[in-house]
Amino acid sequence: MEGLDHLEHLDKHLVDELTRVAREAVRDELREQARKQRRTAALYGASGAMALYAGAAVALAVGLALAIGLPGWAAALITAAVLGIAAYALREAARPSAPRPAGPSEADLAA
Repeated sequence: MEGLDHLEHLDKHLVDELTRVAREAVRDELREQARKQRRTAALYGASGAMALYAGAAVALAVGLALAIGLPGWAAALITAAVLGIAAYALREAARPSAPRPAGPSEADLAA
């Protein structure tokens, strides 16, 4: 009987050790994936900030070009209106489309 008790202790110790090793391996893998995702998110954020500044520069250039032939306030107003329309169009494009009303089903058409 003592031999079996000794084997049970070894089995339990082996299971505990395997569990610990598996947890460490999973933890290390998740840590590595999280590090890569943080880097990707930071690059996307920086890209968005640069795009914002580029858009502001384009809006300024459009306003200055319009100001050649128009008063400054009119050029700024036209530029703001164009940007507002573009923002509205982008927002509408991002919205999910409304569900279509259900038409007659195939069973209704067959009857």
